[in-house]
Amino acid sequence: MKVLFVCLGNICRSPTAEGVFRRALEQAGMAGQVEIDSCGVGNWHVGKAPDARAQQAALSRGIDITALRARQLSAQDFVDFDYVLGMDQDNVSAMRQLKPANSQAHVGLLLDFAGTPGGEVPDPYYGGEEGFENVLNMIEAASDGLIQHLKRER
Repeated sequence: MKVLFVCLGNICRSPTAEGVFRRALEQAGMAGQVEIDSCGVGNWHVGKAPDARAQQAALSRGIDITALRARQLSAQDFVDFDYVLGMDQDNVSAMRQLKPANSQAHVGLLLDFAGTPGGEVPDPYYGGEEGFENVLNMIEAASDGLIQHLKRER
């Protein structure tokens, strides 16, 4: 299985999701069984590290995302990944426009796996540090649900 997390610029929400999900896989004894990555629909931050506030919030929970670097979503991602999960409806709309017709990838919202269909992970970029904590809480809940879903799929 391969899972790709997508947000707007790949410096806040999607790298956080990549780090949180990597730890959740380790805790579930599934490390190495699921490939994960993150990207953004836009190219503004390509090559940059995650936002310092996202890094700090993740580190406060024992998750190190400092080595991650932003990249932009491509049409090839819909061939390479089984799940392409956006943080909000705008992300999903952009993803669906780019998705090739022959792709079998599941495209949807990450929070669908948290029992919150249609729920969105808000962009914390312009807010305070509490926004990054809120994002972590939401992503942790969704990660647990996604792991349960992947276990059923196998």
